[in-house]
Amino acid sequence: MAISVALSPRLLLVDDDEAACRLLSEVLERESYQIVRALSASEGLAKLGREGPFDAVLTDLRMPGSSGLDLLRVVRERDPNAIVIVLTAFGDAGTAGEAIRAGAHDFISKPYDIGELRLVLSRALERKRLQVSRNDERYNGSDGRQEQDPELVGHSPAIIGVMKTVARVAPSQASVLVSGETGTGKELVARTVHRYSERSRAKFVAVNCSALAEGLLESELFGHVRGAFTGAQTARPGLFREADHGTLFLDEIGDISPALQSRLLRVLQEQEIVPVGSETPVRVDVRVIAATHRDLPALVREGRFREDLYYRLNVVTITLPPLRERRQDIPLLIDDLLRRLAARHERGPVAVDPEAQRALLMYDWPGNVRELLNVLERALVLAAQDVIGPEHLSEEVRASLVPHVTPNIAPSANAPATEMIPLAAVEKRHVLAVLAASDGNRERAARVLQISRRTLSRMLQRWGMSTPRS
Repeated sequence: MAISVALSPRLLLVDDDEAACRLLSEVLERESYQIVRALSASEGLAKLGREGPFDAVLTDLRMPGSSGLDLLRVVRERDPNAIVIVLTAFGDAGTAGEAIRAGAHDFISKPYDIGELRLVLSRALERKRLQVSRNDERYNGSDGRQEQDPELVGHSPAIIGVMKTVARVAPSQASVLVSGETGTGKELVARTVHRYSERSRAKFVAVNCSALAEGLLESELFGHVRGAFTGAQTARPGLFREADHGTLFLDEIGDISPALQSRLLRVLQEQEIVPVGSETPVRVDVRVIAATHRDLPALVREGRFREDLYYRLNVVTITLPPLRERRQDIPLLIDDLLRRLAARHERGPVAVDPEAQRALLMYDWPGNVRELLNVLERALVLAAQDVIGPEHLSEEVRASLVPHVTPNIAPSANAPATEMIPLAAVEKRHVLAVLAASDGNRERAARVLQISRRTLSRMLQRWGMSTPRS
């Protein structure tokens, strides 16, 4: 299925320490960000002009010549909504505070904590996405659709079943709960339901509940009055009022707090909201579509999610299958996603050679369609010609290209000589044979197999096997 999530976010990273800049760039690229590096504030400004816009700017504070603070002020003057995150060394707390007052979104202290870095970036980009959606005129067209809306893609029985359910539920007013692993395309299903509903002329508004802190999420959903809290210099209507007569998509609904669960239940029951800092209810007419990768029934049993809210949201459930369970859709997805990526990167048609196609078909895709999108975008960028080969794919995907036959593998003793052994069985047998020959040492086995230790661990986990850590 094609998905409507944005392509990999583009970040400008500015740091005069070349080694530190390169290391952080590699870390962020593993997190599926596209990175453009600059070694000074002046170079950063030049790249902003030539290669912008960027989704966010990360800048060191202390640099020779113009400082990160100088860069921050110029960037914010050019674009008051720009997301700038400052990188601070130990002892720079005062300067970091000055940067926040000058408009920085947040700061990250060195040495970097990857978990903190991931959280700060995801929240910053979600906030920017909400700002963009508020001002995006594409939502105000005559039919309420964005140009070139992605469509559900596939011909597997599982995805055909999803399409049929969407067609039946879209014309109704029923709340919908979309479940599925991360990256399966839950937002696309929500947009498709909205597109074919009677609300299609009004707005579709989406928010990732897990990407915003609780206080900010409450204000984003229900709005606030002026002076409701520190920094609330103007009133904000909130996403429920922005989606009035339309559809509000609440992604990762399983991550909201008990207090927000109670407020959301009241909105669904009463069809009215109370902005933060106000006591006056406001009527709203909104269809809610929620999504989660969590097991909500299990959360209900554990007392972590309200049962009454679960049943309010779960009038109709649409369950998206993981990509590994509908491999026959992968060739269609590759064609659809490459066409969109080529248009974005201003490239002509791009083909995939047979060996690369085989690797894409054999890989298990733990990140589902979103991971396929990232792998294809990386391959498109690396491919100098208009053909993607195995060398352009990630290491994990290339590792799925094991030999079809190997001298170390023999059919089982009871098997006929003409037995056809599935490729997956050959792969498993070969990997385990190498692991045994390496005395269970994963690192040594991974070197022999010419894959990363992480890939080997993932294979063993997939087969439900464990070996001693070595």
